[in-house]
Parts: sequence; structure tokens; C-alpha cells
Amino acid sequence: MTDPTSSVTLPSDARARLADGRQNLFTSDLSVNEFLLVRQAGFRPVGLVLGSSVYHVGIQIGKWSQNMELDKLSQAMYHARELAMTRMEAEAEALGADGVVGVRLEIEFKEYGNDLAEFVAVGTAVVADDAPPTGTWRNAKGLPFTSDLSGQDFWTLIQAGYAPLGLVMGSCVYHIAHRGMKSGISTWGANTEIPQFTEALYDARELAMGRMQAEAEALSAEGIVGVQLLSLPHRWGGHTTEFFAIGSAVRPLRDDHVIATPSLVLPLTDGSR
Repeated sequence: MTDPTSSVTLPSDARARLADGRQNLFTSDLSVNEFLLVRQAGFRPVGLVLGSSVYHVGIQIGKWSQNMELDKLSQAMYHARELAMTRMEAEAEALGADGVVGVRLEIEFKEYGNDLAEFVAVGTAVVADDAPPTGTWRNAKGLPFTSDLSGQDFWTLIQAGYAPLGLVMGSCVYHIAHRGMKSGISTWGANTEIPQFTEALYDARELAMGRMQAEAEALSAEGIVGVQLLSLPHRWGGHTTEFFAIGSAVRPLRDDHVIATPSLVLPLTDGSR
């Protein structure tokens, strides 16, 4: 199986930072509570890892009166995120990590170039104290797992006998057709569904969801947790929107998925202080 991170060349500054982290200290964007819960789950943070891609998003114009996916833009948004994710995974590999927790995917359109955007993936690389019953924490591609779950959700997932496999996503940039003047006048002032718009939004979300599910199936996942369905207009105007689906693919570690019932803890003070 080909490792997609093997062809990634990290910047010299990144290599120096990662080498220093292996020897001296770790960095993490986890909160104190998240850090402690990740440690309690049996994982040790080894460094903050990131990947970046400054990408020129091309131009594609939809037909004025037609609902349609803008596949060229969908491919651009997907590829740019994949580049950032792969570089983040390469940094995790360099640290010998078993996975990356608390992953964030961010997009920032730049002012120094038309249609230029920076795609960033960042998270905390972790190493497991022990191997799982399945033998490895890595996913079906042989890569460190990635997950956007919080430290609390990650702890709960592990305690319940599940493991994250990878952050899976699906993107669809969709042009929503304009309504003609006659159609607009016919519904003016009335409470009524606009089927043309309903069908467009429904179709776009379904495309994004289907692509996310296909990524999870490629990882041999049992399911996807923490799914978010986002509508991101970016800079394309009111009738073109990116529909983005993202979640953490998971697999079972054992047949028993019961976690301890939380217990009530009463403070010893009288509450006056």
C-alpha cells in the first residue's frame, strides 16, 4: 500500500521544529481539560502538527436558470484540503505518532491575489501508551488516525470501546438557479415552498454526504460520528455555495461498548467560599 505522505517534503523549519519536539517537549492546542482527558485515555501528546496549502481556486460559471454542481470548484476545494491534510499527516509521521486529535480545517481567502485561499489543517499528534486489541491504532491506509473530536469526546469514544480512523469529508460547490420574474411575482407575499431551491439544496447536501460516506467506506469504518453539514458561501456570491460534510470515521475495539455511569460528586465546602 502506497503511503500518501511518503512523497511530501516538509519545509526545513518544520523538520527542525519536529526534531526539537521529539527530543525536548511537546506542543499542543488542547485545553488543559482536553489534555488531561487525552492522557487518561492512554495517549501522550507529542507535538502540534499542521499542513498548509495556498491554492488558486479557478473560475466556473453556472447557467443562470439551472441548478448544477460546479465540479471544477468542487475539485479545487477538495484537493486543497487534501494537500493540507496530507502535510499534517506527514508531520505526524515524522513524530512517530499514532494519531492526530482535535483537528481543525480552516480556510482564509487572501487579499494579495484574486481567488487565492490558504487551506490549513492543524491538530495535536499523539502516541498511545499501549496497543489496542486490534494491534494498531493506525487506519486501513497505514496512516495515523485523524479526528476533529474534542478531548472529552475522544476520551468517551475510547472508553466506550471505539477508535477513530480518520477525518472524512465531502465537498460540493453548487450553483442555485435564479428565478425568473414571472416565478418571483407568482409567489410574492405568499407562504409557499420554492421547489427549485429545495431541490438544489437537497441535491447539494446529498452529494457532499455521499462523498464523505465513500471516504469512510474506504477506511473500512463502522460509522461516522460528530458529523457537521456546513454551508460556506466564500466569495462566490449569493447563488453559489459550498456544501461541506465532515466527521470522524470510527471502528470498534471490542464488542462491549458500555461506559461507566457518571457518579454524583458533592463538594465538602458549604458553598460560601
